[in-house]
Amino acid sequence: MRVSVGLPTHRVDLGDEFVSADGIAEMALCAEACGFDAVSVTDHPRPSDRWLATGGHHALDPFVALSFAAAATTTVRLHTNLLVLAYRNPWISAHGAATLDRLSGGRVILGIGAGYLEAEFDALGVPFDDRNERTDESIRILQRAWAGGSIDGTTMAPEPVQPGGPPIWIGGNSKRAVRRAVELGDAWTPFPTGPAKVAERTRTASLTTPDELRAMVAYAAQHTATIGRTKPLDVVFMPYSLTMAGRELTWKTDEVLEEIGVLRASGMTAMSVMLPGDSRAELGDEMKRFGEEVIAEIGGA
Repeated sequence: MRVSVGLPTHRVDLGDEFVSADGIAEMALCAEACGFDAVSVTDHPRPSDRWLATGGHHALDPFVALSFAAAATTTVRLHTNLLVLAYRNPWISAHGAATLDRLSGGRVILGIGAGYLEAEFDALGVPFDDRNERTDESIRILQRAWAGGSIDGTTMAPEPVQPGGPPIWIGGNSKRAVRRAVELGDAWTPFPTGPAKVAERTRTASLTTPDELRAMVAYAAQHTATIGRTKPLDVVFMPYSLTMAGRELTWKTDEVLEEIGVLRASGMTAMSVMLPGDSRAELGDEMKRFGEEVIAEIGGA
């Protein structure tokens, strides 16, 4: 089972510990050595002060941050988790992803979300209400751009190394997100919401139990049959026991392994995780432990 681990580049409160070229390189190398399939970063170019005060966070530009991870590593994949495509011109996003894929030797995973922070949309001068429609159209543009050749008298080069472009992983817990994944993506990447207030704050459907995940996987299968899709759809999820591990909580190996078994039975085929640590040394120890005690047990990439 493939596991993507988040790089804590949102921890701007720790200065250069993680938010630096050396920090990104060291953590990406550690993840590669510990058996993780990918490293991921988030996307928040201009979050609101109100959201930051209630648990939100900053983020580095995902393409720039992952380029530093790429330069330091050789095999670990580079995962945007999640790129808010509606914030950007899709042709520019297609070119940025293709460039990173080319320079990394074909290691990009493009996780995409419709976005939920209305204040951030407003700050960027981007419409909020039609974000779903624009996200769908933008994904089609990415795929069209990556196919190569002249489009309306213009050409984008270089093309991605991966044929057809990087795999597209669709984030979000709603049925709309599931349909988007089935119709336009390679994977669906929901996330556990925990308390109802979290689902409300992130403007997405509640996903708090394996049974809820199983029901949505069944919905994805139903829509797959409806549209005649034949390609398998991966389901990338985060164990509930690790949801808050990126900050203060700890995790227990037995609990994580037990939960992975339950989530696999519910339809999960790959994982995205955050691990605790307020320094490179602490996070490195957690990555090593996770690699030895979890990835080795479940069969890593």
